[in-house]
Amino acid sequence: MSVIPDHPDTLLTRDACAAALTAAGYPTASATLATKATRGGGPPFHRFGPRALYNWGAALAWAKAKLTPARRSTSEADAARAA
Repeated sequence: MSVIPDHPDTLLTRDACAAALTAAGYPTASATLATKATRGGGPPFHRFGPRALYNWGAALAWAKAKLTPARRSTSEADAARAA
């Protein structure tokens, strides 16, 4: 069984969400999601009792939005900042 959900509406616990994001190519720790849940900047989540539940589609969209454009070298980022 794959840790990546088949349906975007699947609700995942924090640990399962981190594992699914990592398996999808976006290395994310459960502790990172916990920190971002308290400080902001993470994917949206629901509360179910004491647990945070993440919608897989929203979590994946959050991770994809954090990607930078493709680069051919590290100097491209420096050139973009200088401009």
